Amino acid sequence: MLTELVVFDMAGTTVKDKNYVGIAFQQAMESQGYSIAIEDVNPLMGYEKPLAIRMMLEVREADKDKITDELVAAIHAKFVSGMLDFYRSTQDIAPLPNVEETFASLRADGVKIALNTGFSRDIADVIIDRLGWEDKIDYLVASDEVPFGRPYPDMIQKIMKALGVSSAENVAKVGDTEVDINEGINAGCKYVIGVTTGAFTREQLLPYKPTHVIDDIADVLSILSASSTLAAQKN
Repeated sequence: MLTELVVFDMAGTTVKDKNYVGIAFQQAMESQGYSIAIEDVNPLMGYEKPLAIRMMLEVREADKDKITDELVAAIHAKFVSGMLDFYRSTQDIAPLPNVEETFASLRADGVKIALNTGFSRDIADVIIDRLGWEDKIDYLVASDEVPFGRPYPDMIQKIMKALGVSSAENVAKVGDTEVDINEGINAGCKYVIGVTTGAFTREQLLPYKPTHVIDDIADVLSILSASSTLAAQKN
């Protein structure tokens, strides 16, 4: 395979999410008196969480002077606390189908595996620990470890630098949301692959112009393999 690195999102892409994140958002917003429906939360999945909170407040708070850094921080603290409690205690944490097998196949072909996320690092670390993925991936970066989260390319660029990948032409990005796709495009990734196992449907992903949309994470293997075969034929 010509691809050196695949960057996967976490919740909804590689980690099972039955609206757990959306419910935590609902509860965090309600703690400050704001009511929000799950269907209004889902479009913001994938974003850096403080930014997503601010975006929700911009829609729901008529008095913009009330949308302060302190309010955003209070809601985010409630969200983080809820997510940490959930992921530390739930028995309903699991990889999505074929994820670990896909990781193993890619690494067997010499492809590096990285995860990035709109979560803060403390939440991401709990998930990795619970799933036992420390030895299954090559790198993890969270949105609070870079100047700007998605859709900016900072997380992908940090991963590339850490793993010694010099060109985004050798990188694939895989995620389940609009902002995952835009992150991959902004980073210049050769492959920007939307997956329908999370917050967005195929029809919702296609307008953002991913290179591919798949229903099964294992299809990443065939996409990269087909590209490698085509390149070999051209040579």
